[in-house]
Amino acid sequence: MARTRTVFVCQQCGNQQPRWLGRCPDCGTWDSFVEQTMRKGTAAQPQATPAATAQPITAVAAAGFARLPVEGEEFTRVLGGGLVPGSLVLIGGDPGIGKTTLLTQVGARFAARVGPVLYVSAEESVQQLRLRAERLGLLHERFFVLGETNLELIINAIGELQPALVIVDSIQTVYLEELASAAGSVSQVREGALRLLQVAKRSNTPILLVGHVTKEGVLAGPRVLEHIVDVVLYLEGERFHQYRILRGVKNRFGSTDEVGVFEMTQAGMREVSNPSQVFLAERSAGTPGSAVAVTMEGTRPLLVEIQALTAHTQNPQPRRTANGFDPNRLTMLIAVLSKRVGLPLFNQDIYVNVVGGLRISEPAADLAVATAIVSSFRNQRIDPHLVLVGEIGLSGELRSTSQLERRLSEAAKLGFRRAIYPHSAGEPRIGGELQLERARALDGAIRRALIDQAQAA
Repeated sequence: MARTRTVFVCQQCGNQQPRWLGRCPDCGTWDSFVEQTMRKGTAAQPQATPAATAQPITAVAAAGFARLPVEGEEFTRVLGGGLVPGSLVLIGGDPGIGKTTLLTQVGARFAARVGPVLYVSAEESVQQLRLRAERLGLLHERFFVLGETNLELIINAIGELQPALVIVDSIQTVYLEELASAAGSVSQVREGALRLLQVAKRSNTPILLVGHVTKEGVLAGPRVLEHIVDVVLYLEGERFHQYRILRGVKNRFGSTDEVGVFEMTQAGMREVSNPSQVFLAERSAGTPGSAVAVTMEGTRPLLVEIQALTAHTQNPQPRRTANGFDPNRLTMLIAVLSKRVGLPLFNQDIYVNVVGGLRISEPAADLAVATAIVSSFRNQRIDPHLVLVGEIGLSGELRSTSQLERRLSEAAKLGFRRAIYPHSAGEPRIGGELQLERARALDGAIRRALIDQAQAA
């Protein structure tokens, strides 16, 4: 008879221990061990497979790599040009961010253009999928839905239907009966992904997997899951904002520098072809504390509005709040403004907001953030036709940023007339009527950016 034993398995790296530990000795994660029951003597015997034969790389056929077309330029760009046959794609994102809506649109349009699609819903019922597809106007006869969580039954359905595309929503909710652990555990997620990978490679069918994320914003489950799949995509954005960014983290068939911008509407996820113009549509150009930064999302330049607000406070520890910007970097910029520019910000509550729900992590937005803070503190407007690009050092100097020509070219296309950037960047060749102004230090850039009261009058 099969004997059972109890082990504790880390839900991040899969490390097994005979007893519970507070901290995993391998990955260092706290409170990640979960008790699981292991059966001895019930493991299936591996089937004998013919040995592979090595061959010269010049003898390998290069044909059969044609990508399958996907509806929508944004999704296609992030994938690298379309879906590769036999690929395994993992899409993660926060709950309610729009993963199911996006994949429903992709699946229904793929069924209309290419071939049958099987959407496996392990979380929602097929009736819910029907209502969503009907609301989005995506009902199609070749768009099949299956409400099942047993992975063996799912694989059998794939073999019977032989679809051109499979979508599994989600990998954390399907399970294998031969494993004693619960759905979503390390062993279930790892084995389930491996089984689906075998199905994808054997049938040459692309499979899209939906993955949950933790509160830290990373994919839930073992890190080995990201190594198994071919492509890892993240759908990012604030849940209560309408804009979403689809970002590539791993792509064996293309670049990870591309991003796709979407807008959540009543009709589903709508592609945003010119996101800079959308983010600046409601810009408060005549208000102090508003600046325009040029940030790079992959290889795409985006112009976003940076808002800052300073308010006098009696609190000995003033607040420093950042929405969409790194709080630690904000603290550094405030220190540079106090030391190098001479602003008395020790009694000011400072709030910084990136409009549109975007998150800026690159230092090229430092100059725009610092100038917006000074504008709010002095109650002086910033030139509404000005864009600011540059990283700020601790001594107050401006440092050059990458892909400056692409940033300034995007600003020129949107009608901006002036640009202030670091002196060390040289003189890029920009078309249009954009006036280029170089600055060596932060205080000089601020003097050029702010409009005098007499000039404003």
